[in-house]
Amino acid sequence: MFSVKSGVVALILALLTLSGCATTQPSSSAAWLTPEPLAVPYRTELAIARLTEILQRAELTEEQSARLYYDRGVMYDSAGLRSLARLDFMRALRLKPDMADAYNFVGIHYTLSGNFDQAYEAFDSALELAPDYEYAYLNRGIALYYAGRADLAVPDFERFLQLRPADPYRVVWLYLAESDLSAAAANERLAENLTQLAADDWATNIPQFYHGDISEQQLLNSILNDLSGPRVLAERLCEVYFYLAKWHEAKRRPEQAIEYYKKVLATNVYEFVEHRYARLEMARLRGEALSGETDEFH
Repeated sequence: MFSVKSGVVALILALLTLSGCATTQPSSSAAWLTPEPLAVPYRTELAIARLTEILQRAELTEEQSARLYYDRGVMYDSAGLRSLARLDFMRALRLKPDMADAYNFVGIHYTLSGNFDQAYEAFDSALELAPDYEYAYLNRGIALYYAGRADLAVPDFERFLQLRPADPYRVVWLYLAESDLSAAAANERLAENLTQLAADDWATNIPQFYHGDISEQQLLNSILNDLSGPRVLAERLCEVYFYLAKWHEAKRRPEQAIEYYKKVLATNVYEFVEHRYARLEMARLRGEALSGETDEFH
């Protein structure tokens, strides 16, 4: 059933067989379903140290400094050091106010802290500077979605999907937003969009699950398809647990959703959109206020 490409996958399959996959709780006892947190790559730590040294010692133009602050911010962000990343993005924008990439990241951070109006402004700035900056459409759509404006989020997700119709994740985000408006219309559009996806793309399993073509257990089992190593396993677990959590949340099973969001966070795949928003999702389910951080770094 699965194409096994490594000894790691063989071991995982053995564990799955021993634990028994036909349980009422989707393979909760399978060892491979418990994420092993990814460590921050050594090269990322070295890059941060090197960029810091250059910023402190080299004679740089403002534009060069802005680029280095931005690059270090991206490194901090990929290591889960959000506050340090945001500080560097703000520094970059002070030195180079026309940096669309930095506005995009700043908008993400505003979204995570619940400052939605400031997030919109940041994404609008990114798109004014770079109208073809496709991920600004995704991220503005996400901000609108979490602000309860699915009606405004849908056009951004539509634009994002139009730029790459064969991307399963773009199909899913459009579906999530449209589901808030009309479940029937969302399912109809999902069926149409599925026809554009490649059957041999592992990620196609996610929208297929939402459409009801495969079960929760089948989606979990699909994680092993053509698995190339531990990092890919962590990334797939991060994604699948997030979208399963969203599904359980829609089915009014908040406890199961929260358990899945916790597993998303346990992967430490910080740069994935699913990991970014898992904690925000948990706060919403628990009725907790977001941090509401102010723009203290300007």
